[in-house]
Amino acid sequence: MKNIKRYTGLVLTALMICSTAIAQNAPAAFKVPAYEKFILPNGLTIYLMEQHEVPVISLSAIIPAGAIYDGAKSGLASLTAAGLQYGTKSYSKTKIEEELDFIGASLNTYANKESAGLSSKFAAKDAGKVLPILKEVLVDPVFDQEEFEKERKRVLSGLDQAKLSPRNVINAYWDKFIFGDHVYANPVSGSPATVGKFIIEDLRDFYKINYGPQGSAIAIVGDFNSQEMKTRLRNLFGGWKKTASVQKNLALVVSLKPIQSARVLLVNKDDARETTFYIGGPGIRRDNPDFVAIDVVNTVLGGRFTSWLNDELRVNSGLTYGARSGFSPLKHSGTFSISTFTATKTTEATLDKALQVLDSLHKKGIDEKTLTSAKNYVKGQFPPKYETASQLAGLLTQMFWYGFDESFINNFQANVDGLTVAKSREIINKYFPKDNLQFLLIGKSEDIRSIAAKYGTVTEKQIKADGF
Repeated sequence: MKNIKRYTGLVLTALMICSTAIAQNAPAAFKVPAYEKFILPNGLTIYLMEQHEVPVISLSAIIPAGAIYDGAKSGLASLTAAGLQYGTKSYSKTKIEEELDFIGASLNTYANKESAGLSSKFAAKDAGKVLPILKEVLVDPVFDQEEFEKERKRVLSGLDQAKLSPRNVINAYWDKFIFGDHVYANPVSGSPATVGKFIIEDLRDFYKINYGPQGSAIAIVGDFNSQEMKTRLRNLFGGWKKTASVQKNLALVVSLKPIQSARVLLVNKDDARETTFYIGGPGIRRDNPDFVAIDVVNTVLGGRFTSWLNDELRVNSGLTYGARSGFSPLKHSGTFSISTFTATKTTEATLDKALQVLDSLHKKGIDEKTLTSAKNYVKGQFPPKYETASQLAGLLTQMFWYGFDESFINNFQANVDGLTVAKSREIINKYFPKDNLQFLLIGKSEDIRSIAAKYGTVTEKQIKADGF
């Protein structure tokens, strides 16, 4: 008995030591590193975050010049963003490429639904050479005629090729279907009919109206001295002139119309052997206070390989190679969708199976074991998103654009841990659509038209038709 007590004591002591070691070695919750924020007199917001571990600097800029400002000229924001690199008052396109390539620096310009952006990465020792180039690309572009024609031809060729694969264009059809006449329906890429009519003056006019320091932000993360960088940026960007008029937020000017019935958009592709589809409806804004909880619940439904959708549609039934669900949040709205593809002959079975999984989410909810697994997965996936200087620079401009602060990051783990089974039920009922579902099917209409009618009022389009 004495030996047993002694053995038990040793085991308890060992367990206490192990528990202490585990607690001490457990990864600390990720926190946003310290940064400085200031605003220039012209309205430009600047973020500086020193990171001296690697001698590299990353820059991210965001400008309110996305596709929502295209108007009738669909694709103009995207082409204008690309045109920033056609050349500046001091550098030709070739000169920009030569200067940056020689020192291994990168430069990317782009536009998305709401905003335009610029990103760059370069060695810290080359900041004096790279920053003046980036400043001119952003502030002093000339939109060279010859380079514009080359880019327009590339865009038109890409648009023609895109519709050969439904997965390349289904997002554009979905946004148009869900948002209707709202500016969020504007396709970023445009269409052959619109892009084909652009002239260089369209880009120059779009730039003049939409590119200005007010409402824009630049974030710089990496190996630098903040005081020196602050002086450098003030000298470079302090002269960036404001646009002539205050830009309206078009996403707020036009109200979103509520969806009041189940609808189906059937896009005919005559040579299709499979059906690519979305099921869903309106989603959430990026600044939604339940953003983290929604992400955890969606992880169970369709946000990882072992999700319910993937298990039922891929693993258990073999109806598809993969299925997922997700929210696509914007500044003032968003969409939710379940997405997959299947052989034409299994279209109905796959649609019904996806609906069964969504129905099960609403009827049964998520149990404690499943919720714990999803929470651990989400927490494990989170820190790698913000490991590099480029990722952190992007985070700062996203915080600026969407109006959330570092508490979203700093409290992320606690918010995940705080999600209970009861709260997950509230999240499901509030945010995951159940009634008036919207269906987008791209496939051979002749073979799936009668199936489509089962799910709502059907509207048909031809994939070869211009636009979405």
